[in-house]
Amino acid sequence: MTAVGNGAQTAGRPTRLPRSARRKQLLAAAQEVFVAQGYHAAAMDDIAERAGVSKPVLYQHFPGKMELYLALLDTHCDAILAKVDDAMRGTNDNKDRVGASVRAYFDFVDHESEAFRLVFESDLRNDPAVRQRVERVEQGCIAAITDTIISDTGISRAHAELLASGLVGAAETAAQFWLARGRQLPKAEAEALVAALSWRGIASFPLQGESV
Repeated sequence: MTAVGNGAQTAGRPTRLPRSARRKQLLAAAQEVFVAQGYHAAAMDDIAERAGVSKPVLYQHFPGKMELYLALLDTHCDAILAKVDDAMRGTNDNKDRVGASVRAYFDFVDHESEAFRLVFESDLRNDPAVRQRVERVEQGCIAAITDTIISDTGISRAHAELLASGLVGAAETAAQFWLARGRQLPKAEAEALVAALSWRGIASFPLQGESV
């Protein structure tokens, strides 16, 4: 295996890196191993080898495999939450908001790192710490969309949350289906289809001040 990142080894010896840079390098190596092998089959030896460092160096940053896995999950959970939040805040046009939120999920599953597998296809979904993080993503995305729906339509939180959960579920499921079927449609076309379906449903709820 080759080492992850530049300067991981020099003449057979690990290169000293700033702690933040080393941590980033180790996370990148761990992600490749976890995505390829799954959590249970991955070993700290594999991750250390992939990063081009000794196991003691790896353990200086992460006391165990679970801590390393959870650190990766946190990184990617934060990323998808930020994308959906940006979709809501980036424009006042609700049709564009729907399109951007759908695009956030397609971008996430289509990324070459395949990091989405750690969030949506983890073989640790029943572990409480992992489940809590996955649920945080779902609830955080729903909350961001819920607040926008309430602000624009004035409907109750219960109604808005159900609508938001439908949008999140449709975007997540459709994006994974599109990828699993081998990207049979161009990405932009797939996003537009899902966004159009969602928008036609949500647009039927009038804005505050408008008649039904």
